[in-house]
Amino acid sequence: MRFLVTGGAGFIGTALCNHLVAAGHDVRALDDLSAGDPSRLDPRVLFHRGDVRNVPMLWTLLQDVECVFHLAARVLVAESVLYPQEYNEVNVGGTVALMTAVRDVGVPRVVLASSGTVYGNQPQQPVREGLQPQPQSPYAVTKVAAEHYVFTLGKLYGAETVALRIFNAYGPGQRVPPAHAPVVPLFLRRALSGGSLVVHGDGSQTRDFVYIDDVVRALEAAATTPGVNGLIINVGSGVETSVKDLVRYVAAVTGREPSVLYNEAQPGGVSRLVADLTLAGEVLGYSPRVSLVEGLRRLLDQDPQFARWRVSAPGAARA
Repeated sequence: MRFLVTGGAGFIGTALCNHLVAAGHDVRALDDLSAGDPSRLDPRVLFHRGDVRNVPMLWTLLQDVECVFHLAARVLVAESVLYPQEYNEVNVGGTVALMTAVRDVGVPRVVLASSGTVYGNQPQQPVREGLQPQPQSPYAVTKVAAEHYVFTLGKLYGAETVALRIFNAYGPGQRVPPAHAPVVPLFLRRALSGGSLVVHGDGSQTRDFVYIDDVVRALEAAATTPGVNGLIINVGSGVETSVKDLVRYVAAVTGREPSVLYNEAQPGGVSRLVADLTLAGEVLGYSPRVSLVEGLRRLLDQDPQFARWRVSAPGAARA
């Protein structure tokens, strides 16, 4: 098949592009490089630098494409609170521009990468797709809006559409920016370098950490499985992990005992969040394969950013 991946040089986008070309598909990647790194892309991926809001450019990139994976977005929750206008322009405006170009070119299917953050605080756990979203950040609001635009415009324009609500993805290649870094690689880096792990709140808040390979399998299935038009589907591990437990797992796989600082003045976000994967299993045949501890081990073994801090204690990474 021929695919276009918007946000194709980002963390999930790179893993997806490299998997698809390895499977023999023709893959085009679009990214504005505000956060992406094209050097990690397989040379067989046709990379184009540009803004997803540029409709004439999209007309060219979408020629003969059978499915678009729409991953292009600003993705930092805390940053979205500071810059809600930019997040709206890119995440919502970019989605509308893409769907306009999809209509003009006649692309048959669009897979949207949405987010588990749209659920917010829910009294029911694990969260199912039919629950009313309770977004608590501008980022989450943009993802809800993107879902509505994709489904509404897809129906109007005759394109099949599906949205995957991806939970806390992690794995090799995930950046650790100076501010608002993802918690998994940040904790690993600080533990290995002798730094302190800063936990917001009391650490009892829970999340669903899903390994990148599982996310990629779900995305690929959403592009090729019949009968998914109009569906929202959760993609996670289905395992609820507290931040305190994450600290414990990081200590085990690194063989270190990092100091932990609790910043209870800083809220830790929603109190609980874990995905119900019933629908993903039924319609995509999706079942996560990589546990959190195994995923942390793979991250340490496969990501070059941790190379200088390789564990030297015998058996530490097998704890």
